[in-house]
Amino acid sequence: MPLLPWADIDSVLLDMDGTLLDLHFDNHFWLEHLPQRYAELHGISRAAADAELLPLFRQHAGTLPWYCTDFWSRELNLSVRDLKREVAELIALRPHADTFLAALRAAGKRVVLITNAHRDSLSLKLEKVELAPWFDRLISSHDYGFPKEDQQFWFALQQDCPFDPARSLFIDDSLPILRSAQRFGVAHLLGIRQPDSRKALKDTEEFAAVDDYRQLCEGLAQGLQKTSG
Repeated sequence: MPLLPWADIDSVLLDMDGTLLDLHFDNHFWLEHLPQRYAELHGISRAAADAELLPLFRQHAGTLPWYCTDFWSRELNLSVRDLKREVAELIALRPHADTFLAALRAAGKRVVLITNAHRDSLSLKLEKVELAPWFDRLISSHDYGFPKEDQQFWFALQQDCPFDPARSLFIDDSLPILRSAQRFGVAHLLGIRQPDSRKALKDTEEFAAVDDYRQLCEGLAQGLQKTSG
């Protein structure tokens, strides 16, 4: 991972799921827990549940409804919010993410969480992992009506929370979202090598990636030393 020009970075924009939090919770919920509970609640087999749900998931992937607990609760006739609480013990911070957040605060960087998670999901995760104190703002794309994949999200973010894209770092585990930020002009972009701790390493293609947040902390400390020196 290349050293970042920290002296040229004022704002750090961070995704949540798969970036700061282990994506295992979300993958387990959508691919295992929800289909199993859907089958039980609707009196059908697990195979039948998968046959109904997977095409729906593919149809809405990357759109705002995909990330909306209210949408899926209506669509599936169950409470997604309640089902998520059944497996909430799986919500976990990625290793050393809090160390990185603390280093950013100590360095005086502006730190903003930007997530596609619905406010319900965000609230649940903030109950389980103490993230809020590290951030200047916590923003859900549902506040703007557009997911991060859409350029209109970035324009809305710029209006609501002014930042200089040329002096900003954005970290996200989604390649389509990183490319959307790149189109908007965000200068410094990093992917995540292993968003889900239970799955294999991911090819982040044209983007450099975070393997270990301690590497970013070391780079930040070195950058600050050069600046002060």
